Amino acid sequence: MSDSYKFPADFLWGTSTSAYQIEGSPTADGAGPSIWHRFSHTPGKTFLDQTGDIACDHYRRWKEDVALMGELGVNAYRFSIAWPRIHPNGTGATNRRGIDFYSRLVDELLKRNIKPNVTLYHWDLPEALDNRGGWLNRDIADWFCDYAVTMFDALGDRVERWSTLNEPWVVMDGGYLSGLLAPGHSNLFEAPIVTHNLLRSHGMAVQRFRSTRAAKTGKIGLAVNLEPKYPASHSSADLQACKRADAYMNRQFLDPVFQGSYPEELTEIFGEAWPEWTDEDMELIKEPIDFLGINYYTRRVERFHPDILPLKTRHVPQPQHMQTETNWEVFPEALTKLLLSVTERYGKFPIYITENGAAFYDPPSPVNGRIDDPLRIEYYRQHLRAAHDAMKQGVDLRGYYAWSLLDNYEWAHGFSKRFGLVHVDYSNQRRTIKASGRYYASVIASNGAKLAD
Repeated sequence: MSDSYKFPADFLWGTSTSAYQIEGSPTADGAGPSIWHRFSHTPGKTFLDQTGDIACDHYRRWKEDVALMGELGVNAYRFSIAWPRIHPNGTGATNRRGIDFYSRLVDELLKRNIKPNVTLYHWDLPEALDNRGGWLNRDIADWFCDYAVTMFDALGDRVERWSTLNEPWVVMDGGYLSGLLAPGHSNLFEAPIVTHNLLRSHGMAVQRFRSTRAAKTGKIGLAVNLEPKYPASHSSADLQACKRADAYMNRQFLDPVFQGSYPEELTEIFGEAWPEWTDEDMELIKEPIDFLGINYYTRRVERFHPDILPLKTRHVPQPQHMQTETNWEVFPEALTKLLLSVTERYGKFPIYITENGAAFYDPPSPVNGRIDDPLRIEYYRQHLRAAHDAMKQGVDLRGYYAWSLLDNYEWAHGFSKRFGLVHVDYSNQRRTIKASGRYYASVIASNGAKLAD
């Protein structure tokens, strides 16, 4: 084996999950319902009306799942806290049984020398807070910070890395503009308010983090989903369309955090729906973070289309390349470009790839005790090579978290899309490490050298 793809000795090799997607038992032991509990129980909102009531039953099988991580050889695990498990009503009384669950999980991870990376919000807002306006209510920044401080105090002596929000763009776009995700709104005027309140909540939580014991040994950041935009042609219309798409998806959340201002293209995209924001708010949002988490899956080629609002762009499929089960183009070189462009725009900064993976077809049950998934193996090989290429060109990449540890509840897709390194037979919850999981384990064991094969 060559050492041309060797990673630094302290590089974090991990996997990622989220609470509602794997835990099941969403209202057990005193937990309150979330917006995803309500949304998935609303007929017609998800594939075959499937819900996360059982999911991967991780709430009861967490020890088994941590043992699987040990078998894979990961040294890091990124998971999210279910806010309604901690504060069933969103604010006020704390549910001790919810805190105890995550405390036991953290202790078990540390026993196996797996570093926990906690995400505070991965889309499962307490239903009680949504009834009070949710992300449309400015008070949510205070609600979120009170919850965040509860977790900083509970786990801050053992957790080194915290992320405030996961993919705030999806919360805004899917939850409040397209309406395809919880809470299911579709309103152009709501979307920018949600963006702003998400960012205010993030900034305030970072500010509050600094005064807690968690900050003594811990770091805090933000996890965003980024999607490089490519113009369909060199025409000025397509170039401008590409620029708008980039501002909307990629710079909408990063420019305020790193530069203290929103991209100017947003005023054109949202028109009269775009409000004026105060300098005080923007200063809060710009509160310095310690690292950036980037979730990368695909790129998009954009063409100008005047009738598709609000972006006036149309995605152009690229059938010459492999497509995943979610109809995402497999284009690993865009990951290198993305990491370099983020570093160029915002400065050299600690970055973690907090999600990267692919849904390909896997059978419902193992065949002869095995799940062979060569397409996923190749996806990981090429994307890890792309990440390494970015490091060689100066990107300060500190870790990589494969999405996902387990096949899980893929939001509105229900259980129809499998992303896991570990197969889950939903009929009996039996876990089987896939060939891709074994491959990832070999990459970890070789600290990347296996990628040269």
